[in-house]
Amino acid sequence: MTSSETPPIPQKVTGLRRAALAEFWHYFAMNKGAVIGLFVFAALVLTAIFAPLIAPHPFDMQYRDALLVPPVWQDGGRAAFLLGTDAVGRDILSRLIHGARYSLFIGFFVVIIALVSGVILGVLAGYFRGWVDALIMRIMDIILAFPSLLLALVLVAILGPGLFNAMLAIALVLQPHFARLVRAAVMAEKSREYVTSAKLAGASHIRLMLVTILPNCLGPLIVQATLSFSNAILEAAALGFLGMGAQPPTPEWGTMLATAREFITRAPWVVTFPGLAILITVLAINLIGDGMRDALDPKLKRS
Repeated sequence: MTSSETPPIPQKVTGLRRAALAEFWHYFAMNKGAVIGLFVFAALVLTAIFAPLIAPHPFDMQYRDALLVPPVWQDGGRAAFLLGTDAVGRDILSRLIHGARYSLFIGFFVVIIALVSGVILGVLAGYFRGWVDALIMRIMDIILAFPSLLLALVLVAILGPGLFNAMLAIALVLQPHFARLVRAAVMAEKSREYVTSAKLAGASHIRLMLVTILPNCLGPLIVQATLSFSNAILEAAALGFLGMGAQPPTPEWGTMLATAREFITRAPWVVTFPGLAILITVLAINLIGDGMRDALDPKLKRS
């Protein structure tokens, strides 16, 4: 059989990948909200990357002659400060733009830590079962027994206030969701024929867990990671608002809300815009998560 009749293996693999991506985008694009969320999130990522170039002012620059200046469309507003200034004369728009860096970094860091640790624990529990499964799952149940924000507050109180400690606490709080999800997926895949064939062929436990079984559990993990991303941003903003997360003058959105709450009646724009930034970001990520769930779950795919 000539090469013209049978494409080379690399070309077949590339074609299958392209077909899989095309199918994924087809079902993802059917959810218009997910597409809008994707574009909003892409704009946020670009804003975070190019924040020093986009921001009209340094985020920590204080203009003593421009304290609590209202947005440009209100009486007393200035063109130099489109969204107004805060109580010490810092440009709110510039702080929001730089704050996108912190919020997105928090989301990525927390999800990576929670995902890696949760996958390891979930694979071990679902593959070995027995006392390993019982021990890991009871620890996960203890973590889930506490309200997430309360547990994160306790952990940050023990570790000390700060952005890094807050991210570690949030990652620990979100970890059980990944562990339980992976455990259930591994238990379902472990009894399938392809796993039995690999075991009879002499594959080691590590290869069976990480190479044979885990790749077939990635769909639900991707959806859970997307939704946990928004939860991480919300939790970090809540900790920052309570003074246990990022500390001033860091332009993290939750911290901006905390420092501006005393001006909520006199200068509502100082509180409104950071709150809107959190709302839009979390909504966009949740919409993306819904679209990915539709595209990756065969039961939810629409004809």
